[in-house]
Amino acid sequence: MNLNILFYAVPAASVIALLFAWIFFHRMMKESEGTVTMKEIAQYVREGAMAYLKQQYKVVVIVFIVLAALFAVLAYGFHVQNPWVPFAFLTGGFFSGLAGFVGMKTATYASARTANATMRSLNSGLKIAFRSGAVMGLTVVGLGLLDISIWWLILRAFVHEASDAQTLVVITTTMLTFGMGASTQALFARVGGGIYTKAADVGADIVGKVEQDIPEDDPRNPATIADNVGDNVGDVAGMGADLYESYCGSILATMALGASAFFSDGVAVQLRAIMAPMLIAAIGVVLSILGIYVVRTKEGASLKDLLGSLSRGTNLSAILIALLSFGVFYLLGFPNWWKLSLSVISGLLAGVIIGKVTEYYTSHSYKPTQKLAESSQTGPATVIINGVGLGMISTAIPVVTIACAILLAYGFATDFHFSTDTLSFGLYGISIAAVGMLSTLGITLATDAYGPIADNAGGNAQMSELDPSVREKTDILDSLGNTTAATGKGFAIGSAALTALALLAAYIEEIKIGFSHVGKTVLQVGDRTVDTVSATITDIVNYYDISLMNPFVLVGIFIGSMMAFLFCGLTMNAVGRAAQKMVVEVRRQFREIAGILEGKQRPDYTSCVRISTKAAQHEMIFPSLLAIIVPMLVGIILGPAGVIGLLAGGLGAGFVLAVFLANSGGAWDNAKKYVEEGNFGGKGSNSHHATVVGDTVGDPFKDTSGPSLNILIKLMSMVSVVMAGLTVMIHG
Repeated sequence: MNLNILFYAVPAASVIALLFAWIFFHRMMKESEGTVTMKEIAQYVREGAMAYLKQQYKVVVIVFIVLAALFAVLAYGFHVQNPWVPFAFLTGGFFSGLAGFVGMKTATYASARTANATMRSLNSGLKIAFRSGAVMGLTVVGLGLLDISIWWLILRAFVHEASDAQTLVVITTTMLTFGMGASTQALFARVGGGIYTKAADVGADIVGKVEQDIPEDDPRNPATIADNVGDNVGDVAGMGADLYESYCGSILATMALGASAFFSDGVAVQLRAIMAPMLIAAIGVVLSILGIYVVRTKEGASLKDLLGSLSRGTNLSAILIALLSFGVFYLLGFPNWWKLSLSVISGLLAGVIIGKVTEYYTSHSYKPTQKLAESSQTGPATVIINGVGLGMISTAIPVVTIACAILLAYGFATDFHFSTDTLSFGLYGISIAAVGMLSTLGITLATDAYGPIADNAGGNAQMSELDPSVREKTDILDSLGNTTAATGKGFAIGSAALTALALLAAYIEEIKIGFSHVGKTVLQVGDRTVDTVSATITDIVNYYDISLMNPFVLVGIFIGSMMAFLFCGLTMNAVGRAAQKMVVEVRRQFREIAGILEGKQRPDYTSCVRISTKAAQHEMIFPSLLAIIVPMLVGIILGPAGVIGLLAGGLGAGFVLAVFLANSGGAWDNAKKYVEEGNFGGKGSNSHHATVVGDTVGDPFKDTSGPSLNILIKLMSMVSVVMAGLTVMIHG
């Protein structure tokens, strides 16, 4: 099989993904937005979302120019970096931002159309919302594979090292650096969007639902438009950028590990190991499209029925990619082809298990969230206490699942020989497991992006004063969206853990490349002299004494663990400060603008949108820059040993903390929904007010700090990889 010809299946898959994304968008746009009022409200949300994104991109462009200039100095001035790095970094950020932009633009057009379609049937509303979410899912995987394909072709044409094997190592490690651009853009999008949406959401809930006792998304609430805008900029644009970098990061890390693990086996074997993750991802695109067409439901469906409808699509895609992965490795000629396929399946199963566990702990179809709702009968304090406890308990199974997936993926790739001799092959197995978990991202992300669209559809129905039955249907879709969003966050966190582990190994490979930049050709490892080109991961680890007995490693672990909590604290406080301003403004309008509560006077929606926009732009900068600066400083001060400690500490603490925050927040949200359905007193009762308080606490948990952590974990890894050349120059 000619591998160079086989490669073209990857750009072909990207074109197919983008084509179907366009088809789904075009069909959605043919649907009616409904009444004049529905169109007007949708236009308010669209304008607010686009205005915010424009401001965010202005800030991000400045940061990117500064960082690209820094990389250019390192590459062209100090010669400690590949000269392609600044350009790869910029394209990664551009495509990540573009993925989020397309998803958000689609969502802002889809919400009113979903509400209008729901008047016909529940299935019509589900189909429009889900396929509009699929636009972002397919755009993310399409642009990701397109970016990877372009850089593979460019670097294959222009990079030539001393040997073909070394050329492939340099190409794949250089491609990793565009992952830093994607991660940087994703962090700004997630943090900024998260602050925006939760400032508006908390302000709208505290003053509107608790103090004034008016329904959610009531047009009399001044913050309701900002809240709906926030769903799009945070949960759609932010999420699209987030999962773009997860998707690309897993593929790129596996390519880099494949090039190094099979370095001594010949160029043909190296190429097979590099092609495998790209081909699995390409097949996953086609299977995601197939799964999307399977999703449908019947009128009068319950939440469990709807979850079953979405599960049919995702499960079909997952089962087929598991089966076809055997064919990929067999076709590529791997001697242990079926064992590597089992590594892929390990990642897939881990993703499914984490998704199901998240669903169990956050959906009000199950006992944990129902029990949480029941605790509202004794007030908000017990809701918060029980929600925190639920989130902590919910971390156990995902952690054990990831641990098992790591051991199994490593074991299958090495015939369960856990030794330093098999380390590179085992890490390749773990990395290919991450690719397996994300291979069907096209449909998985569709189930996630669907949630904000359904939420906005409910808001549009409420503000347009449609028949109450429409809002009842959109509430069912919204409750499903809360669960799928929580499941998507769990999925993203799980994939981040596997990808970050692969990036740890990729960092060591980048250290090896750094030696060539500074002219170091041999290493003294104990009593052996080792050539830097052929040095193994174990050689580098021994050279820098990367062990728990090294104080630099221990200090790095503590700093990495601290970063997870410091980052969350900064983003939580940012939401708190922004929400305070929103609460003050909403109270002012209710107090000073006569006739709002009677529906005689329209609130000043624009001022609330302005508050969220300004707060998000201001508050997102410091936490995001901190995630970039700290790995640089640790590399400069503590060297590679400290960096490995930093990344290990950030991965361990960040993964567990992210699961806790996502699940607590999701459970609080759905406990509120459960009460609103008429349980424990229903809307307007003391129990309802208690769950609303819990929901406001959970908002920044699940939509700001929690989902930002998986980006933090990978961004610190990516920054370390990009800055490895400078670290080697100082600590060579």
